[in-house]
Amino acid sequence: MNKDEFKKILKPLIKECIKEVVFEDGTLSSIITEVVQGLQGNTQQPIVEKKIINSTQPTAAIIAARNSLEETKKELQNSTGLRGIFEGTTPMRSANTGNKSKHGPLRDVDPSDPGVDISGIMKIAGGGWNQIK
Repeated sequence: MNKDEFKKILKPLIKECIKEVVFEDGTLSSIITEVVQGLQGNTQQPIVEKKIINSTQPTAAIIAARNSLEETKKELQNSTGLRGIFEGTTPMRSANTGNKSKHGPLRDVDPSDPGVDISGIMKIAGGGWNQIK
């Protein structure tokens, strides 16, 4: 028996078996259902609860990151010999370099200036301000 004769005999048998499985056993409907579900995807977003941690205690990861930063600073300072080079310094009073404007409203104000204390305004205004809340 050659290849073509074998094909002529097997092809109708296989075709009949596939039809029988797909149509008679209900396999086709389950295939269609799975395809439709796959096309629709999961339209509902999973509900994710956000945990808000109100703690003044730093986590282990934060502590590890701070320690790593300190170690890196120490290594850099030791390797360059610039240990404590900026300690005790204050920012320049006016820096007219870079992107800063020479004509800004705070150009002549010292960066360490605390500003105007406005805590007494509530006392002057009286109790009326407490009702506005």
